Formats: sequence, C-alpha cells, structure tokens
Amino acid sequence: MRHGTEPEMMWLKKDDNGNPNGGYSNPYCYHIDQFESLRPVYMRVIEYGRKMGLDMIQGDHEDAPGQLELNFNYDDALRTADRLTTYRQICAQVAREFNIIACFMCKPFMGVSANGCHHNISLWKGGKDEFKVLGNDAKNLPGFEHNYMYRRGGTNTFMPETTNAQLPGKVGLNVIGGIVKHLDALTAIGCSTVNSYRRLWDTGFWAPVFADWGFQNRTTGLRVSAPGRFEYRAVDSMVNPYIMAGAILKAADDGIKNKIDPGQPEERNIYAAMEAGKQVRKLPMTLGDALAALKKDDVIKSAMPGEMHRLYDEYKRDEWERFLHTSTQWDLDTYLNCLP
Repeated sequence: MRHGTEPEMMWLKKDDNGNPNGGYSNPYCYHIDQFESLRPVYMRVIEYGRKMGLDMIQGDHEDAPGQLELNFNYDDALRTADRLTTYRQICAQVAREFNIIACFMCKPFMGVSANGCHHNISLWKGGKDEFKVLGNDAKNLPGFEHNYMYRRGGTNTFMPETTNAQLPGKVGLNVIGGIVKHLDALTAIGCSTVNSYRRLWDTGFWAPVFADWGFQNRTTGLRVSAPGRFEYRAVDSMVNPYIMAGAILKAADDGIKNKIDPGQPEERNIYAAMEAGKQVRKLPMTLGDALAALKKDDVIKSAMPGEMHRLYDEYKRDEWERFLHTSTQWDLDTYLNCLP
C-alpha cells in the first residue's frame, strides 16, 4: 500500500494564560491573503520538513481559524506513517518558536471545519526506492539516508480497466468493498477521540457520516479522488497513522480475498439519495459505539495483534467513560437554571 495523508491543523494565538485566543489567520477558505499571513510559520515547517526527509509538495488555507493543510508526497504506508508523526513534531517545535499553538485536535471550534486527515490510498506491485535530496547537501544529510527514500515505479492495481477513467479496476473495487464493509470498526481508529465525533455531528462541513462511496462525492465515506487512488475520509488529525494503515490493509485484504462488491458509486448528494429512498448505513456517532463495533470486527482487530486491541479498547473506553462522568459547559448552559 502507498498512501498520502492530508493533515489539517490550526495555528492559534495564545492569551496571557497560554490558552487559545483565536486563529493566527482568519477563517477564509483558499484565501491567498490569509495563506500569506501564515508564510513565516509554514516556511519554517517546510524547511524543517525537508531536512527530515518530507517531500513537501503543496498546501492551502482551509476555512477554520488559522487552519492550514500542508502535504508531503505519498509513499510506502510505513514511511508515510513515520512522516506524519514527524510532521506533527515539527509543527509543535515551530509553534514553540513563534509562541503560538499547533492544534491537531479534531474539533476545537463548532461552526467551522474540523481538522481532518484524509488518506489517499492505492495498492502497487513492484517499484523501487529512489533517493531524494530535497534541497539538502547529499554529502551532509542531517539524518539517516533511508529518511530520504521514496518508493517509485511499479504497477498501480487501482488504475481503471475500462474507458471510464474514474472507475477503479477490480482490485480497487474490491478494496472499496472491504473498507465500506468494515467502516464501522475503522471509525474507532480513524475517529479515535471523544472530540472526533463533534466533527461528525456538526453538519454542513463535509464530514463523512455515511458508509457509501462515489466519484468526487464529499458526502460519502469514500470517494475516488483521481484515477488510480481513492480517498478514505472518516479519519481526522488525531489518528494513530500506524494503526490506521494496518486496519485499512486488513479491510482491503478482506475485500480482495472475498471479492466484495461495493455496489454502484453514488453520484448524488447522499442526503438527496436517501430522500429518494436509498437505504444507507450511518457510521457510529460516538466513540462508545465505534469501540463496540471494533470489538465485534475480527478482521480489523487482527490489525492490532497480541495485547494491542485489549489495551486500545481499555484506554479508549476509559476516555469515553471519563467524558460521560464529566459536567461540561453545555450542561451548565442547558440545566443550571432549570425548574422542573
């Protein structure tokens, strides 16, 4: 598997107590002026990223306060997971240098877009590692040489096999079928925090809450974003990229081995399709429900061998239960002056 991630995050200002005090830029999506206002920050991130082997290729300003998405080139799944972990550490260091907050929390603010982390996925045969200098002196690399290797070449098994340039080949369709089948359990990994589900509940911001797929359809959990790859959308920037990649591989393997048919791609807005009578499964809408789905799914659990699933379930259930026995500002706003 080769995949690339789209890690969205927010650069936030601090108040005198070190708490968030608005975005470092205004929430204007794809706005070049707001993107430029963050130039000193993201250029430092790019500088450090390239020194650490991240082939930084593009970025844009998203539509939440201080929200940027900076992308590095796709690669073998393990190296992509390593690089996403490194990228987060780079952002945390840059935040310290600028005395701001690098926020990867999924949904710090309601009413604006969350921090997603879409995974763009393809399966390949063959290929070989190629060395990329990335602007560094090849004779004086700041890190190990293998940090600068990228897998290139080979055969992409997701490429179309018909005149329909959007439709993946048989392997790709079976992989989509496997992922759609296991989306409930996968959600416990891709949406791994209590806060992750604020993203799913805050409607109108393209959060994927339905187990379906389509072409360029942002209302479904999966979409074919370009010939030869598809985008897994039910994942946010708090994800553990290693467990997520392993779980996607297990779902893909199940789809291929059992030739799972994903059905026809949904080209309508999913809400319009449902109004027309289509029956569509909804993803788990709380961390507790997602963990219950994961516990019943032996295929996805097999991506967490040994003690890993038991510990993951234990820690995440503890997180969910601690939330359930906590009073929040919502409780106070709703019930403080209630006279039943």
